[in-house]
Amino acid sequence: MEPLYLSKIICICCEKTFMTSRVRPSFKRAARMDSDFCGYYKTDVNPDFYVVRVCPNCGFASTENGMERLNDRQKKKYHDEIGMHWNNQDYGGERDLKKAMASYKLALLSAQAIDEKDRVLAGILHHIAWLYRYEDNQKDEKRFLTFALQAYIRVYEAEGVALNNAKLMFLIGELNRRIGQLNDAVRWFSRVVNDKKIVDAAMIRASREQWQLIREEMEARSKHASGNPSPDDGTDLLKQSVSSSA
Repeated sequence: MEPLYLSKIICICCEKTFMTSRVRPSFKRAARMDSDFCGYYKTDVNPDFYVVRVCPNCGFASTENGMERLNDRQKKKYHDEIGMHWNNQDYGGERDLKKAMASYKLALLSAQAIDEKDRVLAGILHHIAWLYRYEDNQKDEKRFLTFALQAYIRVYEAEGVALNNAKLMFLIGELNRRIGQLNDAVRWFSRVVNDKKIVDAAMIRASREQWQLIREEMEARSKHASGNPSPDDGTDLLKQSVSSSA
């Protein structure tokens, strides 16, 4: 069985029909996964490469989580900013890392043009960071992790408090850790571990594990550094939080 199959899509911008490749569910199982859910696959087909649907007619790119329809103002804004510059290109077939990156960046531009929800923007930005990770481009990976983090925080501020979304809170902590903001990372992991309303055992366990990882990083730094740790490194908060949650 081939890993890819074609799916028919109606573009919500130009309303024309096009075909895009999808990955069969049986090929979506990751061999391993990073702590921020970036997957690595045994086959040559990476499902993350095919998340974005790109209309070959107008260039509008979106994901399944995006808006289901656009109003006239959004369509005009997209056309004026991006669509009028589009040269018909087909992203419907197989994608390598380069094509996947191009599709996500088109999705980012499209989402920004139509004022897409922050939750969708965060996912796009996070996926772009993963693509840079596959390339071992640490500078751009960190840059897009920072953008994704800012979007995830906006999501939490808008809806996370009411939802007690443990996975969202964990992700905010983990992205803070990955870009080196350890003090903020500890605060978010602490929220997941100590909030009695959170019952997501997997996210509580993951937060404890990353918490411990930061502790080990701090201890390793202390052995090689001269003088006291800087007040911004999260060590004091980490010790207080570990004591309170023990």
